[in-house]
Amino acid sequence: MKNLYVLPFLILLSLSFFVSAQDNAEETEEVSTVEALLALVKEGKTQEQAANTDRENQFLANRDKQASILAAEKRELARQEKIADTLEAEYKKNEGILRVKEDAYKKELGSLVELFGHLQSSAGEAAVQFSGSLTGAQYGQERVNFLNNLTGKMSETTELPTIREIEGLWYELQREMVASGQVVSFTTNVIDVDGETSECNVTRVGLFNAVCDGKYLEYATSKGQYAFLPRQPAGRYTKTAKSVGNAEVGEQVRFGIDPTGPTGGSLLANLIQTPSIMERAQQGREVGYAIIFVGLIAVIFAFYKLYSLYMISTAVKKQANNKALDAANPLGRVLKVGQDHFNKDIDTLELKLAEAIMAERPKIDSGIGFIKIISVIAPLAGLLGTVTGMIVTFQMITLYGTGDPKLMAGGISQALVTTVLGLLVAIPTSLLHSFTQSSARGIVSILEEQSTGILAERAETK
Repeated sequence: MKNLYVLPFLILLSLSFFVSAQDNAEETEEVSTVEALLALVKEGKTQEQAANTDRENQFLANRDKQASILAAEKRELARQEKIADTLEAEYKKNEGILRVKEDAYKKELGSLVELFGHLQSSAGEAAVQFSGSLTGAQYGQERVNFLNNLTGKMSETTELPTIREIEGLWYELQREMVASGQVVSFTTNVIDVDGETSECNVTRVGLFNAVCDGKYLEYATSKGQYAFLPRQPAGRYTKTAKSVGNAEVGEQVRFGIDPTGPTGGSLLANLIQTPSIMERAQQGREVGYAIIFVGLIAVIFAFYKLYSLYMISTAVKKQANNKALDAANPLGRVLKVGQDHFNKDIDTLELKLAEAIMAERPKIDSGIGFIKIISVIAPLAGLLGTVTGMIVTFQMITLYGTGDPKLMAGGISQALVTTVLGLLVAIPTSLLHSFTQSSARGIVSILEEQSTGILAERAETK
């Protein structure tokens, strides 16, 4: 009996949730009897069956619609397949006709095929050459575009080149050939080192070099303009380049050109990359600077010493030809000593004269030893710089290996610079030392000669 009472209440509870889910705002009437509960359940079942029926009808309608769409797509597929079969048959037919036409075309061309092949290769090579030629800034890039279009046209074999186009190829080749032997001047825009463009009167010497305001130019292919070289060659080359730019028609001027390339080849590049004297000296670094500094001091002092010895030698020779004694020169002072002690015995006179000569010798020989020391130390300092540079080079080889010969050659070259500087200082200082020493010996010889004459005169008076 308890189960009979519990079951209606459970059904009532589920029905209450169902009604509240449908209406959301309406309250269900209180169910007080089992008959009312059964009525509500029956009503809910009826509503659910109606909803299911609607869904089934909708599904069937959609199914019929999809079936009609599928049938239409199948008909379209069949139509497209029929068109594809027709096009394929037409393609095969046209392919056969094209093969016949091509055979007839080749037969009609005959030996012209080889001719057009040469024209195509000539046009392609000319386009590559003209794109980097020095005449590009003068004649423009239109000829390169024309040759590229002609090459593409002949490579397609669908259209023959016209007589005008063949004559245009001949004309461009002939114009470039003539330009290779011309020296012409014209005004065009030139790119400065800082990237700015300015107008300049350019002189082009064949296909070898172009100059402006005494400076060499290169042809910038990407911009189709001339540009100043980032670094110019030595002064004597730029001097002749300026002469070429200012020369009149028919005037002969000496000018250095680079025949290895149309835009300045390997010779000009190597000439530009060659370091100057100052750059080579800077490669010696601290040791090189010290050698140069000491060498300059030694050379300046040597010339000063030579000048002072020349003045002394002139005064001594003048005194030798003059009977009046002058104490302002070494010979005058020696002769004064001989005159003061002439009446003494010959041994005393000889000692006094020797003493006077010995007193003059330090003044005459002063500084000559310094020049000799510099001539000996300079090559040793250069050797020191070379050894230290080689040590640095071997350390770089240890770190980076020997894969780059330029790295090793550059380090060795820098190391040898100090040896060169040492020799450059040692050679002139050695010569200057020899000159100063011989000059000093000449003066001392005159003093000794004159003192010997005094002794001989004193011996004759006995």
